[in-house]
Amino acid sequence: MSTTRPSARPLLLPALREVYDAYVREADALPALPAALQAEVWTSAQLGGLLAAAPHEQARRAALGDLIGCLHAAGTPGARAFLRALAAIGPEVGRRAAAKAADALGGVPPAPWEDALGRVVPGQAWLIQEGPLDGDRLVCEFRYAEQGTAGLHALAVRLTYGDAPTEVVAVGDVPALMTAARQAMQAELCVVQPYDTASVGARLRTALNGAEPVPADCRPALALARHRASLLP
Repeated sequence: MSTTRPSARPLLLPALREVYDAYVREADALPALPAALQAEVWTSAQLGGLLAAAPHEQARRAALGDLIGCLHAAGTPGARAFLRALAAIGPEVGRRAAAKAADALGGVPPAPWEDALGRVVPGQAWLIQEGPLDGDRLVCEFRYAEQGTAGLHALAVRLTYGDAPTEVVAVGDVPALMTAARQAMQAELCVVQPYDTASVGARLRTALNGAEPVPADCRPALALARHRASLLP
């Protein structure tokens, strides 16, 4: 287990010191994850936990800054990987600071998938409607640049009345998801149809970046979903 060195600056939210230290320790396992997608999903989940720990926007910004400082001070391969993931898919307000902190750890070994983080391109989008009370499920495929089908994954978001999100998940097995959806359509349990990516992007950005807090179950994938939605037309 790595030893965390003291942060380079005083914490803005010292009450969360144990939370930051836990993130630094847990990041030790990050470089061993198999690919960038798993690293981004992991990072998004940690940010979801930080969102729950900080009750309002000002506190969330402070907590993110504290976390970046603690990761930089730790200087481990896991800390560098976490910083690179934050710079790629984390909140925009902290991306530059995370990238700068990671750059300062140039002598620390990078994770094998570091260069792929955040480098995705959107593909086909689908609208799945299971009934008037279930809302719309928007599914948008993404691929990592230069990885072909090996990096295929999807963002799936269920929007209820008023386009409020009730489910936000990253899907690693897109063919299985779409096969299940088409089987449900054949059984007349839902409707599946292609959907314009520009329309998907507009709806998702409005739903995921609104003033109203998202349900707790949506928080783990929220950062990743916001990043992917920002790449849509």
